[in-house]
Amino acid sequence: MTETRQDAQPATTDREIVVSRLIDARQELVFEAFTEVEHLSRWWGPEGFTTTTYAFEFHEGGVWDFVMHGPGGTDYPQWIMWTEIVPPKRITLLHGAYRDDPDTFESILDFTPHDATTRVVMRSIFPTRQLRDRVVLEYHAIERGEQTLGKLASYAAEVARKGAR
Repeated sequence: MTETRQDAQPATTDREIVVSRLIDARQELVFEAFTEVEHLSRWWGPEGFTTTTYAFEFHEGGVWDFVMHGPGGTDYPQWIMWTEIVPPKRITLLHGAYRDDPDTFESILDFTPHDATTRVVMRSIFPTRQLRDRVVLEYHAIERGEQTLGKLASYAAEVARKGAR
């Protein structure tokens, strides 16, 4: 007889980065912040980064092609393809520097309501543990992921305040 442990870690644990944040806005509003480039351009990326978008189609199979401009003047080409959209609960995407990038990774964003707030959990799964370790060390992926969710929290709270007036 084979037993399955309910508390066993997923097989991808050694290839994951998970960051989360409680955001002071309704689930629908937080989800909406991902649906239009006008929203994303106001908050996407770590502190000091801005974006320039070349293409944006928010639907399953759609692509967001953009460049992140770092505070030191370095440009980082980015490519995202939305693979699953379940409003207002989940977004799954592939993220790389360009289409067919061998270092493309999957991100799953879950939006869970808690009264008038929303818990966002961003789980990124890399093809290898070595790639995950490299982005953590070289690109400070954990801290920058937390900064990105912090910018989302500030933006969503601002939009929520304006909507309550």
